[in-house]
Amino acid sequence: MATSILGNPLPAITILCAVIAAALLVHYIVKRPPLNTQTKLLLLAGLGLFPILSAGSGSYAGFVQTTKRDFCGGCHVMEPWIKDAEDPHSTSLSAMHARNELFGDKSCYTCHADYGMFGTVATKIAGLHHVYGYLTKYWDTPLEEAVKTIKIFKPFPNSTCTHCHSTTLPGFAQVPDHKATADDATASCASKGCHGPAHPFASNGEPTAPPHGAPATGGTP
Repeated sequence: MATSILGNPLPAITILCAVIAAALLVHYIVKRPPLNTQTKLLLLAGLGLFPILSAGSGSYAGFVQTTKRDFCGGCHVMEPWIKDAEDPHSTSLSAMHARNELFGDKSCYTCHADYGMFGTVATKIAGLHHVYGYLTKYWDTPLEEAVKTIKIFKPFPNSTCTHCHSTTLPGFAQVPDHKATADDATASCASKGCHGPAHPFASNGEPTAPPHGAPATGGTP
């Protein structure tokens, strides 16, 4: 418990601010002190300052939790993707990135996040699309069917890859495939035949080499 609080003090801050706010309000209700400047400041703290701090830290703690891979695996149909990402023997693009300490347990969010000016907001709004899709279609779908039918909502943008991988280094342009696709707007870094597919389920339902210890299957990345 102590390690958890030291690693992420936001939940403790949220609870502490809520307790202080409640204590101030209970004190006012029980004691009924004169409504002078000091009392007004205490009420301001109890009704405004500490509740805002509690709500803000709680919201941010919740946001941090949604960026973790175990949160992404909360829907049962995501289990094959999560298991592959966490497989130390898998050679899939997602698994190799998940093993990178710069991605760590936030590899799903890091790779699928929108990096625009309002990227965080856009990413979370897109996440609601996932929730809607799960609740209306996939909540009772067997895993075998899920890997065959689940598709990414929109093509994976190369800009996500180039956020970390520079295309301006001398060696990049010397790669024949990079030269051949330099002017092709439809070419995807994560496509089959380039560096992908990102997950061990090929495009168009064609089976690819499965991750270590998993059966071959079809689906989409």
